[in-house]
Amino acid sequence: MNQVLSEMERKKSDSWRKWPVVHYVVSNSGILIALVSLIVFFALTTSTFLSTSNVLNVLRQISINAIIAFGMTFTILINGIDLSVGSILAVSQVITIGLLFMGVPIVPALIVGLLIGAVLGLINGFVITKGKIPPFIVTLSMMIMARGFAYVLTGGRPMSFNNEILSFIGNGYIGPIPVPILIMVICLIITSFILNKTKFGRHVYAVGGNREAARFSGIQISKIEMLVYTISGLLAGLSGVILAARMSSAQPTSGSGFELDAIAAVVLGGTSFSGGIGKIGGVFIGALIIGVLNNGLNLMHVSSYWQMIIKGLVIVTAVYVDSLKKKKRA
Repeated sequence: MNQVLSEMERKKSDSWRKWPVVHYVVSNSGILIALVSLIVFFALTTSTFLSTSNVLNVLRQISINAIIAFGMTFTILINGIDLSVGSILAVSQVITIGLLFMGVPIVPALIVGLLIGAVLGLINGFVITKGKIPPFIVTLSMMIMARGFAYVLTGGRPMSFNNEILSFIGNGYIGPIPVPILIMVICLIITSFILNKTKFGRHVYAVGGNREAARFSGIQISKIEMLVYTISGLLAGLSGVILAARMSSAQPTSGSGFELDAIAAVVLGGTSFSGGIGKIGGVFIGALIIGVLNNGLNLMHVSSYWQMIIKGLVIVTAVYVDSLKKKKRA
């Protein structure tokens, strides 16, 4: 009987795949209901939540967190984690602004800022795979070292720099859409394509789903892991560059706690902490929920202490729901 029901569900799922938008809505129905419920709640309790300026403000604010969360998704899909993304963000923006101070042209400075993120991510992946050290320990160490490096470079002081291109990246518009939102959408499309349409993406799911089976299938697990942490570092570096562009400054304290918001978005988006299960589209909705929650609670003048408690409860609930799903699949 169960086999018959499973086969019917599979056929129903296959039919939805013919219409990507419908399939996306159906496959993320639970989290979408949570998002809509939050929007309705804050729209009824605050007068400005649904205004155009506030909606754009929410999207602009989540662009940083969402881009980091897309990279975090790769690491959690292989049953890893990256706690260093917030500190890598800080180092990338400090080096970008520092190079501008030294007279380096804007484009090379931005490229170096991105590459610094990728290199730090690659170091994470190299130490994890070659040293056989748990990702939690390696990325925690990188989080501390990178933050210290940002303090050393700046002497603990913020650095400000005005540049026309930098200002456009952080605060400009293309049509009616702010540039950071467009960059976020581009990252969403590219990372989703990589995971869903490429051989590398299939290997990421395979490594997270069953490491031994992936090894016997000839997948080079070390190579996949190093690439995954490089992607995570690169996207953290990109977030640092965007944040520096928005603020026209770099601060060594930037990005503190961003890793927690990114992990929350990934878990809320349905990515399993056990690896092998998750979609970038779901993670984007998870980032939206975190952004809506932050913005709505601020509009309601809820203290930051209570906001931390509420976000913690949301994460615990998401992990609990994930565990229920795993039990159901088992």
